[in-house]
Amino acid sequence: MEALRDAACAARGSMMMMMLVWILLNAAAGLSAEERGMVEELGTEKEAEESHRQDSVNLLTFISLLTLTILTIWLFKHRRVRFLHETGLAMIYGLLVGVILRYGIPAASYHNKTPPSCSLKEGPSSTLLLNVSGKFFEYTLKGEINFKEIHNVEQNDMLRKVTFDPEVFFNILLPPIIFHAGYSLKKRHFFRNLGSIITYAFLGTAISCFFIGNLMYGVVKLMRAVGQLTDKFYYTDCLFFGAIISATDPVTVLAIFNELHADGDLYALLFGESVMNDAVAIVLSSSIMAYQPAGANTHMFDASAFFKSVGIFLGIFSGSFVMGAATGVVTALVTKFTKLHCFPLLETALFFLMSWSTFLLAEACGFTGVVAVLFCGITQAHYTYNNLSEESTKRTKQLFEVLHFLAENFIFSYMGLALFTFQKHVFSPIFIAGAFMAIFLGRALNIYPLSFLLNLGRRDKIRGNFQHMMMFAGLRGAMAFALAIRDTATYARQMMFTTTLLIVFFTVWVFGGGTTPMLSWLHIRVGVDPDQDVQPSGDSFQVLQGDGPQEDGQSKTKQESAWLFRLWYTFDHNYLKPILTHSGPPLTSTLPSYCGPLASCLTSPRAYENQEQLRDPDNDFVHNDADLTFTFGDTSITANGASASRTDAAGGPGWSANGKRSGSTSEEALERELDSREQELLSRGTRLVFPMEEHV
Repeated sequence: MEALRDAACAARGSMMMMMLVWILLNAAAGLSAEERGMVEELGTEKEAEESHRQDSVNLLTFISLLTLTILTIWLFKHRRVRFLHETGLAMIYGLLVGVILRYGIPAASYHNKTPPSCSLKEGPSSTLLLNVSGKFFEYTLKGEINFKEIHNVEQNDMLRKVTFDPEVFFNILLPPIIFHAGYSLKKRHFFRNLGSIITYAFLGTAISCFFIGNLMYGVVKLMRAVGQLTDKFYYTDCLFFGAIISATDPVTVLAIFNELHADGDLYALLFGESVMNDAVAIVLSSSIMAYQPAGANTHMFDASAFFKSVGIFLGIFSGSFVMGAATGVVTALVTKFTKLHCFPLLETALFFLMSWSTFLLAEACGFTGVVAVLFCGITQAHYTYNNLSEESTKRTKQLFEVLHFLAENFIFSYMGLALFTFQKHVFSPIFIAGAFMAIFLGRALNIYPLSFLLNLGRRDKIRGNFQHMMMFAGLRGAMAFALAIRDTATYARQMMFTTTLLIVFFTVWVFGGGTTPMLSWLHIRVGVDPDQDVQPSGDSFQVLQGDGPQEDGQSKTKQESAWLFRLWYTFDHNYLKPILTHSGPPLTSTLPSYCGPLASCLTSPRAYENQEQLRDPDNDFVHNDADLTFTFGDTSITANGASASRTDAAGGPGWSANGKRSGSTSEEALERELDSREQELLSRGTRLVFPMEEHV
């Protein structure tokens, strides 16, 4: 019995030992699992911290590029260097940094194993869910990796991080550039040449697009014949390339024009064409992408699909225009009927947000944000600007000028960087050479034939040297680059992007650097006051307006502006400006009497405070009889019969337009003086002009 009792005790002891060992093992297993979890969390945190540090380094790189560009710009301006513009300089710095990132940093491999293989029926997915040991993980597609660089994933990831998402360009960098173009528009010269600008922008861009597209289709056929085309390249791809490369951006030329004060009309033609041309190019490219013929062959010409694309073009452009103008009108009404001007900071913030939201609103509604924000800028400058406080007017101008400068130089710096950091370049010598030839011929077909047709109806002809300068100034820039980088998924789009990048480099460096010598060679006037009108003939005209010398620059009349603007001006001056701003005549004086209560409600009290508000700031296009005073020698003549004299204080002579004497000197003496100089009095409605000798 004692032996059995001892055996039972031994058995219980061994069982207890086994249970203790089992508990200890489970505890150890639990601790090891917990430790593994802690290790995984620490690894994830370390990876996130490393990613954050890498992102900071990337942003610091671009900020350093901009800082270096600004300092070099100052040096160039100080030394009066004009052979290289700031945008070309930014591209050079971007190229240098791109070379360092691509070839100067050693490739560190952390993935030496062969990746697992899997087959997907519908191609790669943008998001992938994986079940790993009962846990679900989400993976996001970053892009295709070249098989030769499969073991350099870490370097590929670094280059991918400095390659921005194309939406960053469209939603963040482009809006301030386009808005500033509309907001800083010099309305006087722009509206005087409005018909020509619209012709170049719409008809000229369409001609350039289809010519380049068809010529490049022939180049693609040649590439296929000689075996240089390794993938699909359709006719619609060629037209798309024609649309994006037709977007001109003569920022370098215009900056030099502005610095040298080149001819105002030439500046207006180039600036207006480039601004409107960008809007047309982006809508045209959207219409070409929407071109979908019925049937199996979806890349051949189809009449119904063509007219559908034309309808899409008109719908997108008009819808974007209405949306941009409507946002500007809403902002004008808010700033007029509220007292935001008492709080300039809030006023500036609202102006900024409303202007930027126009771009995003148009894109969200399926329109084009570039067109919307452009016309929003023009509307804001024409209406809202008059309602802002003095402090806000300065803030808004400076704010968008700084944003425009930084965004533009950032894009050009990134262009230089992308030449080496973008990993899907397709260099085709035949396609690149054909593209250069196509853009020069397309620009020539845009400028010269249209200028000939426009000169048939223009009083102030577009002279030959102006046409040559416009042909020379057809640079490509930020808009063409942004449109090209927006979609680089296919072989054709990758080849387009590479070619566009090289075209931008060449035109900015060569044509931009040659602007100053070209101005001298073409004998284009520089040092011109933009607020002074100089007639194309040998005679100079002196027309004084109002009573003060501050009006001397406003000497162009309604007859000298574009006919389209003449149709619009009266309605805008009498109704829209009084409704949307504090300027213009009170609505009680322009609306019918039965609209008196509505007119009183919509008219700002400030319109009654100063009678000078009856004169519109834009009335350099329209003059009334009472606004005109004409001087000849010491004699002043007004158009409404009121006497005036430049020497009234000294008792000098004065004449009115109806022939009545208003001075105290001899009438015969004045007539003899007029006859001796053989002056001619011209009467055009309410406009009287004396051609004066150059020394007067």
